[in-house]
Amino acid sequence: MRTTKVMTLSIPPEMLKEVDKLTKEEKRTKSELFREALRKYINDKRWQQIRQWGMKTAQELGISTEEDVDKLIHGHRRKSN
Repeated sequence: MRTTKVMTLSIPPEMLKEVDKLTKEEKRTKSELFREALRKYINDKRWQQIRQWGMKTAQELGISTEEDVDKLIHGHRRKSN
């Protein structure tokens, strides 16, 4: 049973030339290059979402410096003890 799915992809001719050049230089298939590019894109998007959540949360908590983070941590530790 096949563990991958086949898809069709349209790219501009100049990009295809670059892809062909990379496949030869790196001795890899086009599929390998595109899978790697998609993995990187997905990973970058996930990190972007995490950063946005962090920025939103920091803004909600009034955190703008590392000193603010330290104060928040120490305040939480004092309450826990």
